[in-house]
Amino acid sequence: MLIRRADEMEGTKVAMDGAKDVTMRLLMGRADGAPNFAVRCFTVDPGGHSPRHSHNYEHEAFILEGQARVEHDGVFHDVRAGDALLVEPNKIHQFVNSGDVPMSFLCIVPLKFDCGEGKYEAVPGS
Repeated sequence: MLIRRADEMEGTKVAMDGAKDVTMRLLMGRADGAPNFAVRCFTVDPGGHSPRHSHNYEHEAFILEGQARVEHDGVFHDVRAGDALLVEPNKIHQFVNSGDVPMSFLCIVPLKFDCGEGKYEAVPGS
């Protein structure tokens, strides 16, 4: 069993185009021998946001602290600590911190996705 404390891990600034004031900690993933999923923890500073993007794999998110306005396929949702979200494949989405304190969330993604014709690619950040 792998046990890791998120608050003892150093975050990495998210460098994707469109990201502002977001850090990620890869809690568990491919390098740890996880067979199917990666667990990531994102922190979005006040005024910050994830990139507005889509990809052809799902991910689940759980808001740990703070609040956000989340776009999902053109619909906006106000979420807060304790909310769980399913972000469906190929849907444009973005997390925008809507409060005055850091907002953090867990994000679970598959390690790989089917990119067509039976070929699989690694999910970035997994």
